[in-house]
Amino acid sequence: MKRQLAGAAAAALALAAGLVAAATTTSAAAQEVTHHEFQANCTISHTGNDDPIVLPGQSGASHNHTFLGNTGTDADSTLGSLRDGDTSCLVPADRSAYWFPTLSNGDEAALSTWHQVVYYKSGIEDYTAVQPFPEGLRFIAGDPDATAAEFEEAPGAVEGYECGESFHNYTFPDHCPDYSWLNLRYQAPSCWDGVNLDSADHKSHMSYPVEGSCPASHPVPVPMLEFKIHWPVNGDMSQVSLASGEGPSWHYDFINAWEPETLDALVEHCINGGLQCDSRGYDLYKPDRGAVLDEDYELIR
Repeated sequence: MKRQLAGAAAAALALAAGLVAAATTTSAAAQEVTHHEFQANCTISHTGNDDPIVLPGQSGASHNHTFLGNTGTDADSTLGSLRDGDTSCLVPADRSAYWFPTLSNGDEAALSTWHQVVYYKSGIEDYTAVQPFPEGLRFIAGDPDATAAEFEEAPGAVEGYECGESFHNYTFPDHCPDYSWLNLRYQAPSCWDGVNLDSADHKSHMSYPVEGSCPASHPVPVPMLEFKIHWPVNGDMSQVSLASGEGPSWHYDFINAWEPETLDALVEHCINGGLQCDSRGYDLYKPDRGAVLDEDYELIR
């Protein structure tokens, strides 16, 4: 009997130890940082031959662009007009302007009705140091004059154009499977010079990180935007082109018109907090950390 009791006690202790170890492992996994990001999910608002960064005040002078976010973006847009505008993003406080050259298949523009995703991430190793964009910051990512080789080597290129099982395409693939759509991910510079909201070439006030940190010339780490764009095109791709030219001419523009308090809260909770957040600032894998926005995408105060 004593041996049986001793055996039962040992088994109970082993089970308890196992449960503690499992709980510790689960707790450690819950605290592990694998992402530091949140999403801006925005539908296409409109298209137009305007570019308020490159050709401000010159209505109709640009190649055609597809606009996300602020619904009133045009050649005359300013920070003030964007603040007063509406948005096609899920979060009403995000009245920023996002745009890129329109992609066409033959003579027809390829415009998805689904939400496009713009990730706000940390571009540096120390994700706790990322600061929100200053109001009115604007920049261009990518180069409309790039060759395929330059596009491939660009620091913002992730995997080039994708469709089906085809990746790392730095020109448009010749064919995409019927079940697939064309996709592209491209990352913007995430280091700011701390002074200028724009520059003559609309790029020099920004820099990509160097070895995981911001260079001394651009010491302020801000969110790294990663555009993840999809187009409803497949099959024969020979007639696919961008309004700016061939595939390597891809680029995009951004003007920050977030309501500052909401952007600050999302950056602090999701990027600085090491979470993988959706548009509400909620991490499905770490539900105990809560959300930044309520079910109406309004800031929880």
